[in-house]
Amino acid sequence: MATAPAAQEAAPKGGGSKKKLIIILAAVLVLVLGGGGAALLLLKKKPVDDGDEGDTTEEQAPKPKAHAKSDHPPTFVPLDPFTVNLADKEVDRFAQIGITLQVEDPKFADQIKAYMPAIRSNVLMVLSHKTATELLTREGKDQLAKDIMREAVRPMGIEVDEEEAPAADAPKKKKKKKAAVENPISQVLFSNFIVQ
Repeated sequence: MATAPAAQEAAPKGGGSKKKLIIILAAVLVLVLGGGGAALLLLKKKPVDDGDEGDTTEEQAPKPKAHAKSDHPPTFVPLDPFTVNLADKEVDRFAQIGITLQVEDPKFADQIKAYMPAIRSNVLMVLSHKTATELLTREGKDQLAKDIMREAVRPMGIEVDEEEAPAADAPKKKKKKKAAVENPISQVLFSNFIVQ
């Protein structure tokens, strides 16, 4: 019977050493993974810090410029999405476009909301005169944004001159110069743009 208790004592020592070995291996694994993760983060941040010396890489995006003339963030006025038939003659095409207007003055944003039915009407008129080929190009989208900026303030009595280069074959007409009016809408943002 003396051999049975000795065998029972030997078994826990062997099991205890296995537990210690597993705990040690787990601790080493955690340290290796933690150290590897920390090294990866440090190496990833290092090229960004080196870029401050004047070298700009393609991976670094230029920092957006802050608006110095304004002490408050811009105000965004989202318009309900527009669904309109386009001016394509050969095929029936339509566009679904979501638009948000960016203004610097929150008071002007309230004024836009007061004139919203007239603004939506003007924007719909602009959209309905566009073709799918015009809207599918980057230049066409930029021109659409300019047209919307001009037409969105028109119901409030603000006339913004359209900047167009005169065509080579067009006769040159002298226009009376009006006082330059700054558009209170700083940007037209598209939240969705689907042409079908």
